[in-house]
Parts: sequence; structure tokens; C-alpha cells
Amino acid sequence: MRKTIKMLFLCIAASLLNLAINKLCLLVDFPLYLDTILTVSITLLYGPLWGCLTGALTNIIANTLVLDVYGWASYLFALCNIATALLTWLFVRFFPRELSYKPESPSLESRRLDTVMNRLVVLVFLAFVLCIAMSILGGLISAFIQFLLASSGSAQPNPAATQLSSTLFHHRLPVAVVEILSRIPMNIIDRLITVFAAYGIANAISRLRNLPFHSQAAQ
Repeated sequence: MRKTIKMLFLCIAASLLNLAINKLCLLVDFPLYLDTILTVSITLLYGPLWGCLTGALTNIIANTLVLDVYGWASYLFALCNIATALLTWLFVRFFPRELSYKPESPSLESRRLDTVMNRLVVLVFLAFVLCIAMSILGGLISAFIQFLLASSGSAQPNPAATQLSSTLFHHRLPVAVVEILSRIPMNIIDRLITVFAAYGIANAISRLRNLPFHSQAAQ
């Protein structure tokens, strides 16, 4: 019971840090969200349950404090944060050796470059998968919300999606397709920074604890 309470407080703290990073990006006009860094770190350290909870809390707290143009429907975007944790967990299961931290023995020092390169490739691959998955899921959710708003006569178009449709395409595409495509450019950079920053945080904590983080996350 004590461990569960401790983990709940940790997830809340990680969610608040996600929001703090996102707020900092807004303050300096940095055009990225970066609101899932701690979600990925918690997933790597403690597994999918706590990672999903951190992601969900990030969205719930953010939309409770400040509702955006979509209003209460914005809570649906918590699915993106949850999916981020689940996809990260799957990667840990498929690439446990590449993503794990283990103190190297002298006999393996000559293979250090191979280890680093393999890790970089897997992290870039993870960032790419998250980019595509979040763009698709976020685009579908946004299109669904816009459909609901249009049905009620209070539609709020996505400015980025509208600009993309008018500048890159000669014909009108379905709203869902435009919403998905409009997210990909920003998500590419966002997910690369998120994945490497989150892995660095998890790795640093693991080194301080002298424990490999993949053993818990892969369960």
C-alpha cells in the first residue's frame, strides 16, 4: 500500500513536470509540446501502468486548469498520452538489450560503439513510431471533435490544418487526413526530443540507483 501511494505521488509529480516543460515552451515561443517526456521516463522506469497514469494525469490536469477551444472534449487527447506510454513499453519488450542500462565489463569495452549505435537507432525508431502513431491518433480525435462541434453548430477549425490544406493541396482533403498530415512535421521534432530527453532522465536515475530500468518496464 505504501509503495502504491508513493507511485501515485510520483506520477502526479511527473505530470506536473510535463506541464511545466510545456508551459516553458509556450513562454519562450518554442513551437513544440514536449508534454510527454516524463511519461516516457516513468514508463521506462516503472512500466506501462504508471506510464499510462502519468500520461492521463497530464492531460486531465491541463484541461481541468485551462480548457482550450475544444472545451471538455479535449480530455479525449488523454488517449494520445496513454498510447505514448503503451508504445514505449512495447519497445522496451522488443529491444530490452538496446534500451537497458547495465554496467559494462572490461571485456565489452571494445563493443561500446556498437552498443551506442544500436541504442541510437532504436531510439530514433521509437521517436518515428511515436510521431506517426500520435499524428494519426491525434488527427482522428481532432477530426471527431470537430465533427461533434459542427453537428452542434459551434465548429472550431484547426488553424494549422486549414493552412496546410490551402497551401499544399489543390483539392479539399477529408478533415481527418488534413488533421493527421498537419501534425507530422511538428511531431517529428517533438518526439525526437521527447524520446532522447526521457531516455536520458531514466538512464540517469537508473545509474544513481545502480539498477537497469528495463527489468521493471518490460513486465
